[in-house]
Amino acid sequence: MEKDIGKIPKNDQSEIVLRIDDFGGKRGFTIREFVTSERYTGFTKAGVRILAKDFPKFKEMINSVSDDEMKDEPSEDAGEPEKKPVKRAPKNQEELPDY
Repeated sequence: MEKDIGKIPKNDQSEIVLRIDDFGGKRGFTIREFVTSERYTGFTKAGVRILAKDFPKFKEMINSVSDDEMKDEPSEDAGEPEKKPVKRAPKNQEELPDY
């Protein structure tokens, strides 16, 4: 079974496709990038697949995000975002992210 749920444009050559599908005998919800270009047309490896058994938790997490949290523009009273100093590792050491 394959059922496209929707598409979100990413740029002029690609879009994000959301679909329900069966892969390896297991149903899941897939979010993948689809490219249309002169060299290649089709799905890329970029994306994620959520198994049907995990979909209720995924849906709960998505529904927990409010519309206000996803606004592009900061609120008027938010002011300038805080800038964190960039930590540099010595040249012979690997730089690790701050968590």
